[in-house]
Amino acid sequence: MTPNVLLALGVIALGGACAAMQAPVNARLGSHMGDTLPAAAISFLVGFLVLGALTTLGGRLPSLDQAAAAPWWAWAGGVLGAAYVWAAAWTVGTLGVVTMIAGLVFGQLAAALLIDATGAFGVAVREVSPTRLAAVALVGAGLVLSRL
Repeated sequence: MTPNVLLALGVIALGGACAAMQAPVNARLGSHMGDTLPAAAISFLVGFLVLGALTTLGGRLPSLDQAAAAPWWAWAGGVLGAAYVWAAAWTVGTLGVVTMIAGLVFGQLAAALLIDATGAFGVAVREVSPTRLAAVALVGAGLVLSRL
């Protein structure tokens, strides 16, 4: 593996660890607030403030023309992220962190196969091979096993 691939794998593993921690942290905030929905909103607000500060400090503010040139569906990322943050905070207390993350990864992989197969959202079309189907099936088996 190239150094770039190793770095990318390390960064995404760190992101995965953050996702695993985010759900119980947001669930705890929700328990103090009486509801996971406002906790998810606060999570997004804090994340927005951090990313906004980093964007501004890094001199990476896009122009309005650049932002306006994006396709309409490119603006849905925040909605999709909000759905994940709320779903994770709402389900982690019932499922536990391992099962919640297994369900999350299974859903991600199932959607990823469809996205790869169709080239949705401008990604390159990639073959849905038996090996890739087996990988998703194994994660599905892991999801089931996490509840036994």
